Amino acid sequence: MSAVLLRSMGPPHARTLEQITLTRVTRRLLPFLLLLYIVCFLDRVNVGFAALRMNQDLAFSPAVYGFGAGVFYLGYVVFEVPSNLILARMGARVWIARIMITWGLLAAAMMFVQGPLSFYTLRFLLGVAEAGFFPGIIYYMSGWFPAAQRARATARFMIAIPLSSVVGGPLSGALLGLNGSFGLAGWQWLFLLEGLPAVVLGFVVLGYLTDRPENARWLAPAERAWLSTHMSQEREHCARHYGSSARQALSNHTVWQLGLLTFLCTGFGQQVLGLWLPQIVSSFSNLSDFLVGIVSAVPYLIAAVAMVLVGAHSDRSGERILYVAGCAIIAAVGFLASAYLHSPALSVLALSVAAAGLLSAHGPFWALPPTFLSGRGAASGIALICSIANLSGFVGPYAIGLLKGASGSFHSGLLLLAVVPLVGAGLALHIRRASALSPSLTTAYP
Repeated sequence: MSAVLLRSMGPPHARTLEQITLTRVTRRLLPFLLLLYIVCFLDRVNVGFAALRMNQDLAFSPAVYGFGAGVFYLGYVVFEVPSNLILARMGARVWIARIMITWGLLAAAMMFVQGPLSFYTLRFLLGVAEAGFFPGIIYYMSGWFPAAQRARATARFMIAIPLSSVVGGPLSGALLGLNGSFGLAGWQWLFLLEGLPAVVLGFVVLGYLTDRPENARWLAPAERAWLSTHMSQEREHCARHYGSSARQALSNHTVWQLGLLTFLCTGFGQQVLGLWLPQIVSSFSNLSDFLVGIVSAVPYLIAAVAMVLVGAHSDRSGERILYVAGCAIIAAVGFLASAYLHSPALSVLALSVAAAGLLSAHGPFWALPPTFLSGRGAASGIALICSIANLSGFVGPYAIGLLKGASGSFHSGLLLLAVVPLVGAGLALHIRRASALSPSLTTAYP
């Protein structure tokens, strides 16, 4: 029935239907998914702001904090693939709701940290609870947004990362100011009040999200027919050329290469900034906690604008890998400059360049996996890429903590942050050359 309907339309009408459908899907899904990821990322990295006071109250060394901040990602990595396979079987609506409710409760429970052991344990469990959220959303979006529009949609969703810091920086700084209220430290208020929204939103997800386009009653019948048919054709193309099983995806060398690529180009630097930026800003200024939160938001505000622009330009050009490489080089330049600049204003500017480079690569990068992965293969492949990338969340913060503890400054850590994305840029160019015979690995569908 849907195929007959679509064939009966001339090209202009079909094009209008496509535009109307994607506009409705964008307006329905992206703002809500953006809100969910803002809350997600805030609960993941708010420990960076809590550390401004928690480390002193609990006598945590830089190494203890770095390990505890990073151990979250060990739990996250271990359960990433199983979580996404469950999501593919149960549907995004129920499983994402479960993820949000459990991570919200554990994020709030961080207020009960009393020493290194409880810090490590709760951060690890928080990672286990949150595992599968990001790859689950990427997998979910791959069923709603065609390949040619996916970088723009992904970039708009992932501006939640910088926006979480734009919102979370001042908010976390203000919550630290509640120190002593009702017998709780400021960092305890921070964990409590920033963890509970995830629980509430988890229940909202159950009533708001729709698992598949064919079930979307908020689309007109013709719109449902067009989107369902188009997305089915893309999935069939992937399955026919690359296979669709979890085993095929997990043994695909390109999946492993992309995991390493995002580890180097985005993950390492992004995770360090998320967990260490407030302390880096505090190290070259004498600002209050609230002002540190304000200043820490500046690089992310600039990065949010850059993400949207780069994602849109990547879709228009159809190019993916070169954008990832270029963004990684820009990030390296920003980190290198920040290691040698002594002016606070120039240091913030350099870190803004680095953040823009790191985060702008997400749109082009995450448009790539669904071009050759489908079905359970997409669920497991995307999760594996995330798992490899998120190892950087453990390695990066812990490495910076060790370097800071050994040298007493962030200089050597910033140099390391400059080197890693440069290596990633080299890998990106290698992947592009190696996949020259498979254009779908580097470009969007025509």
